[in-house]
Amino acid sequence: LLCWRNLITLCVLCYYRVEQPSREMTANEADQVTLMCNYTTKATSTNTYLFWYKQLSNKSPTFILNKIPFSEGTTESDFKKRFNATLDTTSRTVPLMIKNLLVSDSAVYYCALRPTVTETHSTLIQKQIKNSNFNKTL
Repeated sequence: LLCWRNLITLCVLCYYRVEQPSREMTANEADQVTLMCNYTTKATSTNTYLFWYKQLSNKSPTFILNKIPFSEGTTESDFKKRFNATLDTTSRTVPLMIKNLLVSDSAVYYCALRPTVTETHSTLIQKQIKNSNFNKTL
């Protein structure tokens, strides 16, 4: 069973992938930059959700925006004025454009892909310990 689960995981990984060709970029304040993101998916173009995140040093990633086919998507209010992305399902790209660069824009930017999940299931399993010498509650 373990080998089968690993095989399924590997298959899922090869169907959904993002690539950010520019590993590093330098620009001046007030410039405009475009960060590229290419994606591969076996999902239909209507089931493609793309996300951009910004991560400052020693911080958790911060959501910037997402793009969904046939919708504007969502952009976090702090980023609305200067950050924009366009989802192109034909070329399978979602470039992030940043206008009027600020020094505070210096960070690591992540592009993420999520296929549509229509329902999720989770089950909590609690193992009961039956031992006459064990009287404490965990």
